[in-house]
Amino acid sequence: MTDDDVLAEFRAADALLEGHFILSSGLRSSRYLQCARVLMDPRRGARLAEALAARIPEGVRAQIAAVVSPAMGGVIAGHEMGRALGVEAMFLERPDGTFGLRRGFRLEPGQKVLMMEDVVTTGLSSREAIAAIAAAGGEAIAAAALVDRSNGTADLGIPFYPLIRLEVPTYSPDALPPELMAIPPIKPGSRAAA
Repeated sequence: MTDDDVLAEFRAADALLEGHFILSSGLRSSRYLQCARVLMDPRRGARLAEALAARIPEGVRAQIAAVVSPAMGGVIAGHEMGRALGVEAMFLERPDGTFGLRRGFRLEPGQKVLMMEDVVTTGLSSREAIAAIAAAGGEAIAAAALVDRSNGTADLGIPFYPLIRLEVPTYSPDALPPELMAIPPIKPGSRAAA
């Protein structure tokens, strides 16, 4: 699947949005990929996860025993990746502000894990999820995401495999370009802005 194919999937799902968006990090952007919309069609989600799984080197794929994703945005992406890899998928929650496994999910000591996100912007949630995997006894050996919109700046400390890298500038709220200042901002994600 090429980058154009991936973007076509997002466009077909009305999931490639343009406007003035407040990202979970608190940064602002003129484009937003609404992964929840692209994943609401299970066939589309399966196609995207299979394409992403194929981009992970075979030597890494062979070691992955589970997929763990952060709630809320990564839940469906993680489930689809688990299906594509033929391994269990579970998710982290943060009811008290810190990611952790709940609902009876558990990792075996040293279990090799793929940490799966929907979108990576700053990498903060991904790094928190990787730390939670370690705290639960697992070992995150790689990370994956449908979209890397970090403009190449996210360092997760482990190999990172995105399906697509979307180069979209982000701005702090006090340094907006005039075209964004003229549009009222909206918060389309699952978390309150930082």
